[in-house]
Amino acid sequence: QVQLVESGGGLVQPGGSLKLSCAASEATFKRYAMSWYRQAPGKERELVASISTDGGYTVYADSVKGRFTISRADAKNMVYLQMSSLKVDDTAVYYCVGRRSSVTYWGQGTQVTVSS
Repeated sequence: QVQLVESGGGLVQPGGSLKLSCAASEATFKRYAMSWYRQAPGKERELVASISTDGGYTVYADSVKGRFTISRADAKNMVYLQMSSLKVDDTAVYYCVGRRSSVTYWGQGTQVTVSS
């Protein structure tokens, strides 16, 4: 079973940047497509970004295109989400998710708060 641990959340002002990290517990991580999801208070959980196993394919929610970048470093068992030009609406708990075939693993989440 893969364990995923997010870090890097916090409080940032509108227009600022933040980089989230997700550490996977085992080397088989490289076989998993990885994603970041988020859930804001009172809203449904939504997909933010995904990256394929080889890193060659990425997809983003329309609301974050051009501002967020997902990447992975398989040698370190890490996946990242670089967030720029942050908006108040980006405030949410962000989750790291690993998926392979019918198996899905979720991290515990990290809080991102965008506020002045």
